[in-house]
Order: sequence, then structure tokens, then C-alpha cells
Amino acid sequence: MQSNSSADGATSIDPAEAAFFGKLADDWWNPAGSSAMLHRVNPLRLGYIRDAACRQFGRSTRDRTPLAGLRALDIGCGAGLVTEPLARMGATVAGIDAAPENIAVARQHAAAMQLAVDYRATSVEALAGTAAQFDLITCLRGKPSRRRSTAKHHSPHRS
Repeated sequence: MQSNSSADGATSIDPAEAAFFGKLADDWWNPAGSSAMLHRVNPLRLGYIRDAACRQFGRSTRDRTPLAGLRALDIGCGAGLVTEPLARMGATVAGIDAAPENIAVARQHAAAMQLAVDYRATSVEALAGTAAQFDLITCLRGKPSRRRSTAKHHSPHRS
């Protein structure tokens, strides 16, 4: 089993949060379930990612597989709602998540869709300790944290 911490022992994984998101594993791919909002915003997020990557790497957004030849990493991939579309756009994709339950569902779904995705239940610190290199890295928060922030949020449009 791969360690989830860096050489100095630090880790970004909160076990309670990983367990919370792991309990949602079986519902990630249900467009009417607890991840319904993610399903609705995903086309916007993926369009933005595709367009930015195409600008960065001199690709056409009109290509069927505009990310072909690029290596992508999706950090905190959950069950693969962003990871799989990156693979469909041609990228060689790895998805990492702290919850093994999410990775199990992601692997099962990718196999059913006949997509080759390297899913790993690990931390970003552990992955950084390998020789893995990526052209494109995403780290999108799927759902708000269970904990409330103590920071006050200010909007320039509100008085």
C-alpha cells in the first residue's frame, strides 16, 4: 500500500472528509442524486478546461480529441465526473482521490464506458514522490466541505 504522506509526513488528506465523500460514492453518477448540481455545471467546467488547454498547447477546440497526447491529472476526482470527459477528449488521464470507495466506483464506471483511466486511492503528496508528470492538472471541489469556514465572504456587488 502506498503512503499518503510526503517525505516529511505531511498530508492534505482529512480522514473524516475522505470518509464523508466516500459515503457518496455510489451516487456520484446519478444525475438526479446528490451530485445533480455537478452534472449540470460539468459542461461549463469542461468547456473552460478544454478551451484553456487548447489555448495553452496550441490546439483546436473543434478537434474531436483536442487533448490527445497530453497527460492530465484530476486531483480529488471522486468517481470521475471530470476525469472521464478528459479521457474522452483524448488525454491520458490519472485520477486520484482520498476515498477508496470513490476510486472503486470510478474504476467500475470507466470500465463500463471502455475508458482507460489510471485511478488511484492516494494523496497528492504520495503522487509527488513518484516520477509522474502531467501537462494538465485539475483540482475541482465537487461539493462544499461539511465544515463551515470562519472567514467572512464579501461580494463587491453587495452592500
